[in-house]
Amino acid sequence: MADQPHYIGHRKRLRERFLKSGAEALADYELLELLLCIAIPRRDVKPLAKSLIDQFGSFAEVITAEPARLKEVKGLGEGAITALKIAQASALRLAREQVTGKPVLSSWQTLLSYCRSAMAYNKTEQFRILFLDRKNVLIVDEVQQQGTVDHTPVYPREVIKRALELGASAIILTHNHPSGDPAPSRDDIAMTREIVEAGKRLGVTVHDHVIVGKKGHASFKAMGLL
Repeated sequence: MADQPHYIGHRKRLRERFLKSGAEALADYELLELLLCIAIPRRDVKPLAKSLIDQFGSFAEVITAEPARLKEVKGLGEGAITALKIAQASALRLAREQVTGKPVLSSWQTLLSYCRSAMAYNKTEQFRILFLDRKNVLIVDEVQQQGTVDHTPVYPREVIKRALELGASAIILTHNHPSGDPAPSRDDIAMTREIVEAGKRLGVTVHDHVIVGKKGHASFKAMGLL
């Protein structure tokens, strides 16, 4: 035992604290440290975990960072980067499972959590549509368009056309603002109104348009814009 590296005991205590009290009992760098030690078992990863938090800002921003950006970090190899991306994919899949096959309007907070998991930390804009049946159960969630850091081209006719193809009675629009500020722009408002009008003509209801960012979310319905 005396010959063991100093971090072995620390790692064991950290793991025990996590199993006993959950992730809430750990700081971001400690949770990241536990994740990294799976991929890098024979090295003290506490300094690396702290460095990643310093560079990216939070646990969420580390695991959602682009692999190319992570490769620039000294000491972070392919195995560790894979572990980080698996953590991101696992979180997203869990969030998606919690909204799939359920009436989303009665699980609004769960839906918002899913939207934030899917897009809040993206570096470019992404426009997603949640297609719902007559009971407001999620049929499918699709990425409609990918854009730049501050713009995503959206075509109202294509949105409604896709809803009809899927037999959807209603939709929820959602996209992210990489700037972090979820406040809608004039273009966001104008585009949403065009989709609402196109949907009315063909019997497709737009329940809401939700914009997500690192600083929170904005709901068009809650803001009186729908």
